[in-house]
Amino acid sequence: MKHTVWHHLNLCPHGDPTATVTDAAIAVRDGRIDWLGAASDLPAAYAQWPREDLGGAWVTPGLVDCHTHLVYGGQRADEFAQRLAGVSYEEIAKQGGGIVSTVRATRAADEATLLRDAATRLEPLLAEGVTAIEIKSGYGLDLASERKMLRVARQLGERYPVTVYTTFLGAHALPPEFAGRADDYITEVCEHMLPALADEGLVDAVDVFCERIGFSLAQSERVFDAAARRNLPVKMHAEQLSNSGGTALSARHRALSADHLEFLDEAGVAAMQAAGTVAVLLPGAYYFIRETQLPPLDLLRRYNVPIAISTDSNPGTSPVTSLLLMMNMATTLFRMTVPEVLQGVTQHAARALGKADVHGTLAVGRSADFAVWPVTTLAELAYWFGRPLCARVVRHGETVYTRPTAPLSTHV
Repeated sequence: MKHTVWHHLNLCPHGDPTATVTDAAIAVRDGRIDWLGAASDLPAAYAQWPREDLGGAWVTPGLVDCHTHLVYGGQRADEFAQRLAGVSYEEIAKQGGGIVSTVRATRAADEATLLRDAATRLEPLLAEGVTAIEIKSGYGLDLASERKMLRVARQLGERYPVTVYTTFLGAHALPPEFAGRADDYITEVCEHMLPALADEGLVDAVDVFCERIGFSLAQSERVFDAAARRNLPVKMHAEQLSNSGGTALSARHRALSADHLEFLDEAGVAAMQAAGTVAVLLPGAYYFIRETQLPPLDLLRRYNVPIAISTDSNPGTSPVTSLLLMMNMATTLFRMTVPEVLQGVTQHAARALGKADVHGTLAVGRSADFAVWPVTTLAELAYWFGRPLCARVVRHGETVYTRPTAPLSTHV
């Protein structure tokens, strides 16, 4: 039996900086939290346990990045340059760029290459305290390539100290071989790709891009129905470029989350509230494509819809590998508060994965997954950008990351 008391810390157990415990302690037995609270209340039974002094640092739950496209081939810096020159995201997509260009690169890459490149994107997230992450497919768009992506995502979870949840996003874009035959492609997704990948244990949830450059409401519902036949939860890329009604559809199917939501209306917000669907906001994509339509924060607040924040890490619209930067952008661009963004990357992000009972909160009986922040106030997590803040990451009670402290140069 391995047991440790982590002490001399300030505790934020729910990711809510308005509900904290100063001068706290956490007792961990065999990777799970055995007790936590004010150090002065630590029961005598823990008096002889080995101790780890955290030097007065703040401790939060391990962060959760609940919407990423981390596995893909190539990059799209040239398209970024086109957008800077005034070409729209939709125009690039119609010219054979956008998602389809990444599909070509992903199909051409082998698993080893995809794994190496995805790992370089994952590592900075882990150094910021991320202990759980969702990774979508959707850049293969045929069975072999989607399988390859999902296998790589699973391997990342096996090789790195992070829990990976995989989402099948076969309905991400129309592959070239199905040009003009979107309904036929949805049949392929629903009747062949999803069943095969689910049977192989590669799918934890199912997503669809419901948009005028993606798939229609009717096609999206076919995907949701196919997921239901496999007892798989669903989520949706919705209302990013227009108000198509996708969020209301996803709510009718009790979706875990609806994501992006810049063009979401009040009817969609009300549907989310009734269904318990989480709003996942993606400030990196909003910033990168220079969107001007803000997500309806006031409506989401009024209806008490839980709001998560994520990187949307992807090559075309959010080449981001920093969840802390997304917290800053959510405050500065969306005018979210510090409590909102902290809960948005902890408990609400966990709920967006359907894993609120596993991640996002520190409580007795749960895995001891937490991040250690040597800051004066938790507001600093959303305040600084470009500065490493996480000093240590603990997963299952074991330290899996410590920030290097040596100077970058000896010439000081």
